[in-house]
Amino acid sequence: MDNLIKYYARKDIQKEIVNSSKNREVAVKFGDKGYGKRPDILQFENDVYEFVRKGATSFHISEERWTDPLRVQTGMSLKQLNELRFAWDLILDIDGANLEYSRLATYYIVEALKFYDIKNISLKFSGNKGLHIGIPFETFPKTLNKIEIKDFFPDGPRIIAGYLKSLVHEHLSSAILEKESVNEISEKLKKPKQSLIKNNMFDPFTIVDIDTILISSRHLFRSPYSYNEKSGLISIPIKINNLMSFDKNQAKIGNVETGLRFLDSTKIEKEESTELFDKSIYWNLKNFKKEETKTVKIKTYDVLSFLIPEEFFPPCIKILSSGVKSDGRKRALFILLNFLKSVGYNNEDMEKYVLNWNKRNYEPLKEGYIKAQLTWHKRQGKIILPPNCPERQDNIPLASQQNYYTDLQFCKPDDFCKLIKNPINYAIKKQRLFGKKESS
Repeated sequence: MDNLIKYYARKDIQKEIVNSSKNREVAVKFGDKGYGKRPDILQFENDVYEFVRKGATSFHISEERWTDPLRVQTGMSLKQLNELRFAWDLILDIDGANLEYSRLATYYIVEALKFYDIKNISLKFSGNKGLHIGIPFETFPKTLNKIEIKDFFPDGPRIIAGYLKSLVHEHLSSAILEKESVNEISEKLKKPKQSLIKNNMFDPFTIVDIDTILISSRHLFRSPYSYNEKSGLISIPIKINNLMSFDKNQAKIGNVETGLRFLDSTKIEKEESTELFDKSIYWNLKNFKKEETKTVKIKTYDVLSFLIPEEFFPPCIKILSSGVKSDGRKRALFILLNFLKSVGYNNEDMEKYVLNWNKRNYEPLKEGYIKAQLTWHKRQGKIILPPNCPERQDNIPLASQQNYYTDLQFCKPDDFCKLIKNPINYAIKKQRLFGKKESS
């Protein structure tokens, strides 16, 4: 901790962190004790040092920029959030099984951005195995289809990330397979070979991804020049030309140099991202079938008027409900909440279920995160399906597929699974077939 205090005592580090947090919500992490109050802000450079003296280890900031970050509260309506938000930056969180996979994915995504003549691109090492790509709000078009671009959040970054994945998929796949075979990747990562395959081809996004489903309002990312508790390294900005030669040693506390900023908006070409936005929206309208946001159109009594018992849940949900054994807790929570709401769980039942589920995970999620997701679901007036089963996604463009069940090793189909396309269908059909017989 002494080294960390000494590091954050540096005036240049304090200056960079405070500069990065301007007009943003700040969350301060206190090691394994979790985060401090939200929302919070950093007003003065010395605030950084004072937090660290009290046990702070890292600083996290919002993608969104607010007129008054301290007024942002959990449970706000979309209208209230839009009124407070005056901008947001595009942050692509490239999260790979190791830094090399993240580096390759970042390289091809940056090349795709360059293709659209976007010049103001920032890179940042996450501090562990990933990289962050940043494009400032000032490069965005002012409106899109008569919608103010400031209000195009979180749909905007989700759509753009999906489009970029579709562009780089083939190039990234080839680049990875030039270095190692699917068998070698499977052995190295200790992942079943089948989990790396989609449509009989290697899918690079099973080992490195932009997890678009986690992009939501008040989504945070680690501040530049902030400490990463898992690795002991610093999240430092990187020059684009130095991406492929970047060495983690540069991120050791004693080696960190300032002078390079993430999301530097001093040399902006106005609206240079317009073509990227236009092409992403067109691609989304033409191809992207969002199974995870599809409204369930079934009779009310089938889902909303009674609760379907756990005995009729599909194998994937039963496995998920027993607890997540490795990475993937947030994606699992996303699936679980959508499923429970669709099979008749009210808000109170959902909260009780997921809090008990969280205790069974290899490492529980922060209760505050779960409560925030529950609050979001309470505000939704429509029923939302979890993603379709993997074998029923053949008609969906590859970049749009969310192969969560196989990636998380939840997909263990039984004979009944062959009859359905979504876990919800399984529960409803099985309840109809067997529930009525038992109750008659």
